[in-house]
Amino acid sequence: MRLPRSVAGWTIAVFGVLALVMGAVGLLWPEALLGMLGFEIPETRAAGDYTGVFVTASSMASFNMGVYYLLATATEWRAFYRFTVVFRLVTFTVFTLAVLADVAPGRFFGVAAWEGVGALATAAGLWWDARRGGDAAAPAADDATGSASSSAEHSGAGTSGVGPAADAVR
Repeated sequence: MRLPRSVAGWTIAVFGVLALVMGAVGLLWPEALLGMLGFEIPETRAAGDYTGVFVTASSMASFNMGVYYLLATATEWRAFYRFTVVFRLVTFTVFTLAVLADVAPGRFFGVAAWEGVGALATAAGLWWDARRGGDAAAPAADDATGSASSSAEHSGAGTSGVGPAADAVR
């Protein structure tokens, strides 16, 4: 896997790794995840309590999301980076409202804050990268030859070295 080639890419990579790890924790040790989020862990669950099912589903979604974010980083999929800023801010808002409405414990605001700070960090990274010379950070090296790809290829004007993810959004 390639290292991120932009500031925005690093913010997406960090979130991707953490989403992947937290998803794995939730799948392998759900009680630990619930404890980190501030939820009570009763000795036994009542009939009709689907907390385990919900944690499994949420953890699998988090694991998959981590993979998606890392794929976006590897392909420097800038449209995805911009998309995440908007929806992570929506997530921040929904999670904050859940805490304020006493639907979630106060400690759950940490998840909301992580989403909000992550969205702002990615937005700042996108801004910084654009100021440094266009929408993409630095030309990517062509894996086969080691030479730098053209700016048209890197910006998505061509398909060489860009990958199918960028083609999907055109």
